[in-house]
Amino acid sequence: MAVLAGLTIAGVATALLIGADDDAGAQGDDGPRAVTSEEADRLALTRFRNYEAGGRAVTITVPNTGGELTVTASVDFRAKSGYGTVQGNGRNTSSDGLIQWTLTTVRFHPEIDSAGPPPASGWSSRPLQTSGSALDTALSIVLGLGSDRPENALLLAQNGATWISRDELSGHRTDVMTGPNAHGTNDTSGTVRYWIADDGTMFRVQVAVASEPKPVLIDFDTHSYVPVQPVPSG
Repeated sequence: MAVLAGLTIAGVATALLIGADDDAGAQGDDGPRAVTSEEADRLALTRFRNYEAGGRAVTITVPNTGGELTVTASVDFRAKSGYGTVQGNGRNTSSDGLIQWTLTTVRFHPEIDSAGPPPASGWSSRPLQTSGSALDTALSIVLGLGSDRPENALLLAQNGATWISRDELSGHRTDVMTGPNAHGTNDTSGTVRYWIADDGTMFRVQVAVASEPKPVLIDFDTHSYVPVQPVPSG
């Protein structure tokens, strides 16, 4: 990843790399195509925008062979933690309740209401799985959607970042683009799509998960953000 001071240089280099694609972008809606220099700069900024905000409200839809899980939460991109509720749809609801997670740990509580401070006791805890769990993969991905510095716009373009289409989400005009991948590196394989506004704000992310036929969907600002509070150790 490049530091902020290098972003303008990277944007100029990106323009040289993709050349006439700037004109293609101005012509209309024919995609997919290579990103323009302006689009690459916005894509490079989008994780940094989340970090600047500190935290955001998210709704995470996780596919499952028996239906899907919905996590309605707030995420602190600086502390790398999230807190909210998890509910099943079309499947056993025995896992419904409160959820708190970090990059290493997932904690559950059978209480459903996330309003107010986290319960003082009754939590169960386990390590966050690095493979084999669509839920844990989604939770890890969300925490990675904030970065304390922009990406390198030139590398994003070099590694295949593409503009897909335009879309509108909750009144926000966005451009749908691919990359970087779910691990935050500049390998744009097309498995990750970002819905990004004109100022670089991220409003949706769609990620293909190897273990599931349908992608994980992450929507931002679907409800009011509540600062993430530490979960008691009891």
